[in-house]
Amino acid sequence: MMGGSEITTPRGSRGSVPGGTVWVFLAPFLLLTLVFVVYPLTQSAVLATQQTYGPSAKTFVGAENFSGIATDPLFWKSVRNTLVYAMGSLFIQLPLALALALALNSPRLRARSVYRLIFFSPQLMGLVFVSILATLMFEKQAGLVNQAIHSVLGGFGPPEGVGSWLDYPWLESKVMPTLILISLWMYVGFNMVYFLAALQSVDASLLEAAEIDGAGPIARFRHVTVPAIRPVASFVVMLSMIGSLQLFELPYVLLDNSGGPNNQGLTVVMYLFQQGFEVGDLGYASAIGWALSVMLIGLALLQFWLMRRDEA
Repeated sequence: MMGGSEITTPRGSRGSVPGGTVWVFLAPFLLLTLVFVVYPLTQSAVLATQQTYGPSAKTFVGAENFSGIATDPLFWKSVRNTLVYAMGSLFIQLPLALALALALNSPRLRARSVYRLIFFSPQLMGLVFVSILATLMFEKQAGLVNQAIHSVLGGFGPPEGVGSWLDYPWLESKVMPTLILISLWMYVGFNMVYFLAALQSVDASLLEAAEIDGAGPIARFRHVTVPAIRPVASFVVMLSMIGSLQLFELPYVLLDNSGGPNNQGLTVVMYLFQQGFEVGDLGYASAIGWALSVMLIGLALLQFWLMRRDEA
């Protein structure tokens, strides 16, 4: 009978997967997660409660590493330097990337694919190579940057009492502005691609309707384009902030394995590296790593809250 009867599926028939088979497929993922995520995090948490002297000598110190971080002026200087770099990425790099994306999204611009390749091409080079190249470009006398400025502003003396623009000490007195300039060249095209993809997905009919209603370019951008690209923009902001807080290779190579004069270019990850692999205190380095993780989680939660507030 049709009514009230139950249809049962025989064990092992098509559409059912035996429980053991599921675990066979999950086993590689679970094993890799345990080995490369759970175990390192557990060891790092244990190390953060110890003071180490090389790879083997350890002393349990409890929360002293974290209290030491709270009163460590060099750590807070590295945090300040990292935040300055992050603000440069947020307020200089991303608006410039959006402006380039808006320009390349214009149908009146010819050879747009060529310009996209030109702006994105720095991403094809590694950070170490870019750092070495930047070291040569910002050199005194023979550096391309000082040579170019001298050829344009040779008649105007440089600030800070430097005798000539050829002697301007970018890597000695302007470390953080130099890092921000290099990052602009390196990452503007990368972020531009995200913004360009978002702009190309904006509904053209909405823009046309707004134009018919009398909205100008600024009003259309503010009330149509910005809401449409907000999810991608939020993603790009978060990606940029996380990358900024993890800055290491660029200043490490550019400043020759140091924080630069007066530690002007010292970042949090550089300080972590120095404490762990130069001083040899892996416990203090692990505590710095957990402090950095708290910063990243805090930023992610803040952005999530801001996104939810905008959607409300």
